[in-house]
Amino acid sequence: MSSPSLTIRQATSGDVAVEMLAELDSVERLGGTVLVAESEGRPVAALSVDDGRSAADPFLPTADAVAVLRMRATQLQPGTGAVRRRLAGWLANRRPAMRAA
Repeated sequence: MSSPSLTIRQATSGDVAVEMLAELDSVERLGGTVLVAESEGRPVAALSVDDGRSAADPFLPTADAVAVLRMRATQLQPGTGAVRRRLAGWLANRRPAMRAA
């Protein structure tokens, strides 16, 4: 048995899916930049990148979806993820400049 795929997309606080999830979860509407996780085309969880608050469908098992959204939000923060790894690799491979005597 395979698990359904999870799609992550960016949204805003006014997105219908974000509003629906906040209402279902009985939380205040999420603000700023929001990530939405969809399973089989249905929104199951949302996370505000700005403040880390989440909203999820309480009638579905969504803990894994929220964890994936948190991981993706961390990757989007400046100075983290691939950018930091590329910079570290570049610094490690840099040769010191030669000075004239």
